Amino acid sequence: MTHDSTAVQLASSSSNATASGGGWWRDAVIYQVYVRSFADSDGDGIGDLRGVRSRLPHLARLGVDAVWLTPFYVSPQADGGYDVADYRAVDPLFGDLSDADELVRAAHALGLRVIVDVVPNHTSERHPWFRAALAGEPGARERYHFRPGRGPDGAEPPNDWESIFGGPAWTRVPDGDWYLHLFAPEQPDLDWDHPEVAAEFASVLRFWLDLGIDGFRIDVAHGMVKAPGLPDIGRGAQATLIGTEPLPFFDQDGVHEIHRSWRRLLDSYGSGRIGVAEAWAPTSERLALYVRPDELHQAFNFRFLNCPWDPAAMRTVIDESLAATTAVGAPTTWVLSNHDVVRHVTRYGGGARGLARARAAALLMLALPGSAYVYQGEELGLPEVADLPDRVRQDPAFRRGRRRLWDTDGPAKPVGQAEPEGQDGLRDGCRVPLPWSGAEPPYGFGPTGSWLPQPAGWGGLSVAAQTGDPHSTLELYRAALELRRAMPGLGAPEAGTGSGAGAQPGAGPDGPDGADGADGSDGGPYPCGMRWQPAPEGVLLFTRPGFACTLNSRPDPVELPAPGRPVLSSAPVETDGRTVRLPPDSCTWWSW
Repeated sequence: MTHDSTAVQLASSSSNATASGGGWWRDAVIYQVYVRSFADSDGDGIGDLRGVRSRLPHLARLGVDAVWLTPFYVSPQADGGYDVADYRAVDPLFGDLSDADELVRAAHALGLRVIVDVVPNHTSERHPWFRAALAGEPGARERYHFRPGRGPDGAEPPNDWESIFGGPAWTRVPDGDWYLHLFAPEQPDLDWDHPEVAAEFASVLRFWLDLGIDGFRIDVAHGMVKAPGLPDIGRGAQATLIGTEPLPFFDQDGVHEIHRSWRRLLDSYGSGRIGVAEAWAPTSERLALYVRPDELHQAFNFRFLNCPWDPAAMRTVIDESLAATTAVGAPTTWVLSNHDVVRHVTRYGGGARGLARARAAALLMLALPGSAYVYQGEELGLPEVADLPDRVRQDPAFRRGRRRLWDTDGPAKPVGQAEPEGQDGLRDGCRVPLPWSGAEPPYGFGPTGSWLPQPAGWGGLSVAAQTGDPHSTLELYRAALELRRAMPGLGAPEAGTGSGAGAQPGAGPDGPDGADGADGSDGGPYPCGMRWQPAPEGVLLFTRPGFACTLNSRPDPVELPAPGRPVLSSAPVETDGRTVRLPPDSCTWWSW
């Protein structure tokens, strides 16, 4: 049985309860569009809003519920648009405000909601506020973090904070003051203690809500508030600590009052408008604070993204994530890739093995309770492009790293040096424009070339090449999303609430193995109706109402009793109805 015998049999079933209405986001599948790399309508090699609009039917056919657009605002593009100079205007690279309006209308006509990025931690250095600060206008610097330096003549930075992109997090201006930038020097951090900052962003949110957008993905949602006094950290390599240890510039308690105010603003527009936190926190419990009932609706689960191909680690992350969000009454939000990390085909080993694991991980993610995010191109099985030449790179981390190397005499390695799993954490390799059709670049991306070169051989991975092929990754995703809507036990985190909801027919109230417990830690059902079941070493098996999911992480096949009737698998499975032989590095969905 292969994954082509799928959703047709179940398509007449009713869709999940939260697929529409105010709670749509609780089990939504949201597709991330990196606008520069999705589709180019005007031949300049850069994706734009008209290009996105022209490809919306692909997303509708894929079966996602919403699209998240990366920044398209006026920007010098020092960091791919995450350095915003005007939050209420579209950069000419991507079109104009009428293109944004038409895109939203076209998406809604196809049943797709639209989420846009907002960047509140920092502005562009060319934002009018920062220009005024550099010009010495009275009070202008109070909107940012300007400080005098330390040491003789203030020649040393105010503290030991490092930029996420490398080097000090401070830059000195001609009059001797220093300003804070947790990212590139072109991205000065705002001071959210200043009332004008909060008022300005409330106005920005209203502007886009009035245009009809359905929510915001909040960039660096954990970083807007800094610890009082901006204290030293006392150690270097701070980027490696993000999400693992407390830091004075991330995940401060003060961010939650900002998010509460934004939640009140979103709710004033009626149900269905959402806020999504891009937040790094040291624990699942800290992350869950961002999705308390009076705060944001979703927060990305980066612990799941960072989890290795190991069933014990996967189960631990799933258990801790579900327990933390259940405690605050929120769904968990799962994600495998995005525009800032090495694509998971490559993270899982690359080549045929990496693709097999990526396909299996996708089915695992889409079977878990809550919401899921799909990064553009993962439905095609795209790998990381790991051999981009230095001359085409645009990631500011690459430029900062090279400057840092030139300024030192030590044996530091260039940040851009290629590594087996991508390029030392750089982001250009996951942002290469998509292949849509054809055998040669630009593969239907646009009329001419593309801003980052596409590899030879990507023609076989294009949307056109994979459409209709029952063994392709694209058709696997389409089938999975159709089944996710059709099977009542999938998607909605509230599905099957109640003791024993995950048990198979004929099992006792505590499941086939007699396990009990309310939080899933010992196999017993979560309130979402999910229950872990006994499985051989290297295999994960869980059930939800009328549904089971098996993941074989081993490099060899595994035999076990069939959990039900197979409806979808990332690789061919062999079953006689009583036992099943699970292929290596595979995931299978079952029903009964």
